Amino acid sequence: MRARLLSAVLVLALASAAFAQDGGVHVEVTPDPGGASGQIRGSVEIDATPQEVWKVLVDCDLAPRMAARLKSCRILERDPQGRWDVREHISRAGPLPSIRSVFRSDYAPPYAIAFHRTGGQVKVLEGQWRLIPLDGGVRTRVLYESRASAPFAVPAPIARMILRHDVPEALAALRREATARR
Repeated sequence: MRARLLSAVLVLALASAAFAQDGGVHVEVTPDPGGASGQIRGSVEIDATPQEVWKVLVDCDLAPRMAARLKSCRILERDPQGRWDVREHISRAGPLPSIRSVFRSDYAPPYAIAFHRTGGQVKVLEGQWRLIPLDGGVRTRVLYESRASAPFAVPAPIARMILRHDVPEALAALRREATARR
């Protein structure tokens, strides 16, 4: 029975589109050639300046409201000039124990954030955010790219199915928060 259920879930995961589009939020999740669970590319256009979007992106206290599975965000270390910080995220994965990820973000305000794993249970976590001014700088296109893996044994198609759900929600939340601050 369990094997049949797993097979059915895998078939659904493989049959679902690798590309999600919801209200101007675009996300593509594909198998990662490097062996991680998934390679994610997403974009959203926001009616806010890059500076306004930037403030939302770097707000650690706001992060759990924007990512459904994120329980907490804590800054562990910070450059006094604001060029980088090291953050700890604690995420919940349904009935499984919480997952700890630690990563360093390098900042080029207000246009780019590059991040990479420095510790925690997630073995692969790296990527970038890019903010591109539109319409004379009053709107912003946000581009997100990352590679990630699950910290425990889970079939990669299932991990990608979860990312296809979570990443569009996070980008939509970023848009809501940034426009609400206008």
